[in-house]
Amino acid sequence: MTLQLFGHPFSSYTMKALIALYENQIPFEFRILGPDQPENAAELARRWPVAKFPLLVDGKTTVFETTAIIEHLTAFHPGPVSLIPADAKEAVPVRMLDRVFDNHVMSPMQTIVSDARRPDEARDPYGVAQARTALDTIYKMLDQVLAGRKWAAGDSFTLADAAAAPSLFYADWVHPIDEDRATLKAYRARLLARPSVARCVDDARPYRPFFPLGAPDRD
Repeated sequence: MTLQLFGHPFSSYTMKALIALYENQIPFEFRILGPDQPENAAELARRWPVAKFPLLVDGKTTVFETTAIIEHLTAFHPGPVSLIPADAKEAVPVRMLDRVFDNHVMSPMQTIVSDARRPDEARDPYGVAQARTALDTIYKMLDQVLAGRKWAAGDSFTLADAAAAPSLFYADWVHPIDEDRATLKAYRARLLARPSVARCVDDARPYRPFFPLGAPDRD
């Protein structure tokens, strides 16, 4: 039975799951969530009452939360690109950086974006300022951690890079990476040049007008 992925092309976490699928050329049906596909939203909510996406359906198995989806794909649909090292010692930094990109890049970025979607009277300038400070802090750390590395955890493209690609893609739109973070900026450029990531970026281009802060004329 063909895998089904519920999500949206412009969603950062959907991109993360798509990157994993594209890296290993895993066949799947993309069930896009939008006003023109109400049946997909209904099925998502039936399988996962929280109704957040992406969500993967593999036969009788339903997997939600993006990192868990990639763990499932690695275990049951392996391919030539091993996104999670089989060696436990090598896997720990990969999983750690996956959480760093999700929690410390993606989350503050989404705080800023969510604030931009609120009515003026409900804005939270203090929360936005905190999120921007958090991004500056993690940009500095990542610039140091990535020194001398091609990919997040070393020479191989992994789960950590699948997390890094959409988080840094959007975070640099929301709170640009300083020019003096040359290592981090070069890493982001390598990510966007990766075929699986470039495919996600291209497929999401039609939705850029909906970006609350205005998508920059680049990337």
